[in-house]
Amino acid sequence: MNVLILSAGTRNKIVQYFKKELNNKGLIIATDCSNIAPAIYEADKYYITKKINEDGYLEEILDICKKEKVNTLFTLIDPEISLISKNIEKFKTIGVTPIVSNYEQVEMCFDKYKMYEFLIANNFKTAKSYVEKEKFYKDLELNKISFPVFVKPVKGSASIDINKVTTKEELEILWKQSDNLMIQEFMNGQEYGVDVYIDMILKEPVAIFEKKKIKMRAGETDKAISVKDEKLFKLIADFVKKAGFKGIIDIDVFKIGNEYYISEVNPRFGGGYPHAYECGVNIPKMIINNINGLVNESEIGNYKEDIYMMKYNEIKVIR
Repeated sequence: MNVLILSAGTRNKIVQYFKKELNNKGLIIATDCSNIAPAIYEADKYYITKKINEDGYLEEILDICKKEKVNTLFTLIDPEISLISKNIEKFKTIGVTPIVSNYEQVEMCFDKYKMYEFLIANNFKTAKSYVEKEKFYKDLELNKISFPVFVKPVKGSASIDINKVTTKEELEILWKQSDNLMIQEFMNGQEYGVDVYIDMILKEPVAIFEKKKIKMRAGETDKAISVKDEKLFKLIADFVKKAGFKGIIDIDVFKIGNEYYISEVNPRFGGGYPHAYECGVNIPKMIINNINGLVNESEIGNYKEDIYMMKYNEIKVIR
């Protein structure tokens, strides 16, 4: 079996884990548009490609798949997820199974207001959100919401251009500076991250890992501790099945009082996935099983609690 990891960047651990689980029974091939992306040097082979928005990029990836007899692939960056999911059939035609949700589900993840509408329509708790400023002001007058709030792009990732706003004046300035913004309720609660794998054959979640976030940096979890809550497991299982997700999902959740509020969904390996793997949640092995035609048994909650994860800097030196 040959696995292609697209836009590997700095995600060295993901490459290492797949190499370990494949155990010399195939190749791990990595790509990136830069030759100083450290993760590509962890792979058995690597390719330097065009940027994902350049003409001919998709054809380049399809050619790599054919040349290397790739069985499955996934990407580690958000913009490429849409490209892969939109072209699932082109990959399947040449015998490659992309580990990705369908295009409709992927686009919902990247449109925060669409996700909000889905959550509300399906009775999942989430932060109040507005794309119409006047509706927000009306609810403000009715004391249905209060400052502070977050103003953020409807489509965005990595916590870019998110602003905490405390007055109407600040909100008006931001509203004039950018288009396609939304206003979101400030969630004053404990944040959790949830790593999920939905079996590609069974179409059911078979792994759910919960971590309590202790410290964030640049939109990613910097320090966390593994925890378990059956209430959250049931909520997440219900959510991913109703939404129709497949493969790898990373979900941000807030807990306020005794209630969980779903915040955002990343349809890929989250930056904190190594925490789950080191606690025993082996998603690379589950992916390999699926590509070999094997259905994974449910291992939801089957991991060690009270395990801390602390990120730190490492370097890769290439001559």
